[in-house]
Amino acid sequence: MTEINTADSARGRLLHAALGLFAHQGFAKTSTREIAESAGTNLAAIKYYFGDKAGLYRAVFFELQSKPEEEIRRYGGEALSLRDALRGLYLGFLEPLKQGELTTLCMKLHMREMLEPTGLWSEEIEQGIRPMHEALVRVLCRHVGVTQPDEHITRLAVCVAALGVHLHVGRDVTDALAPALNNAPDAFDRWLDALVMYAEAMVAAEVQRRATG
Repeated sequence: MTEINTADSARGRLLHAALGLFAHQGFAKTSTREIAESAGTNLAAIKYYFGDKAGLYRAVFFELQSKPEEEIRRYGGEALSLRDALRGLYLGFLEPLKQGELTTLCMKLHMREMLEPTGLWSEEIEQGIRPMHEALVRVLCRHVGVTQPDEHITRLAVCVAALGVHLHVGRDVTDALAPALNNAPDAFDRWLDALVMYAEAMVAAEVQRRATG
C-alpha cells in the first residue's frame, strides 16, 4: 500500500479526495467537480495530471497498492524456508492494515468495483492477483514436494491466501466480535505469528494426506 502525500501536491490531494468519493459513491455517481472541490483544486488539474475522470479512477485503483512483483519478492524466493515464505506473504496483507483509513477506503473501492465493474477488476485479476496466486502455488509445490500443481495444491493456495484476505474484507466483523484482536498494541505481530502457524498446519496436513493416500 502506497501512502498519499497530500501536503504540497495537488496530484496527491486529488488522489486522496477521489479515493474517498469513489469508494463511497462509485465511479458513475462521482463528478470531477466534486473531486476538484474536495481536493481544493480545479478541473484543469484533473485533466493535467490524469487526463479525465477515468484516468483518475485508474490511478486511484492501481497506484495506491503495491506492485505484484514487489509482493512476490517477499515470499517467492526459492531459497526461502516455508516459514519465511509465509511470513513474507502475510506481511503483505498486514502492513497495509497499519495505515488505517487509507486501507479501509481502498478495500471499499475494490469491493465497489466488483459490484459496479468498470473493467478494472478483471485487469486486477489478470495482472495482479493471478501472478501472485501462481507464485504462491509454486512455493507450495516446493514445500509439499511435487513438481506440478494439482487441484489440491491450488485449493491449498486459495485457503492459505484467504487467511490474509479475510483480515481486510472481514475487518468490520472482527472489530465487532473481538475488537482486541485488531486494536491491541502488538495486534499485527500476533496476527503474523498466528497466520504463519495456521498456514504451516495446512501445508503439513496436505503433506500428510499425500503420504497416506
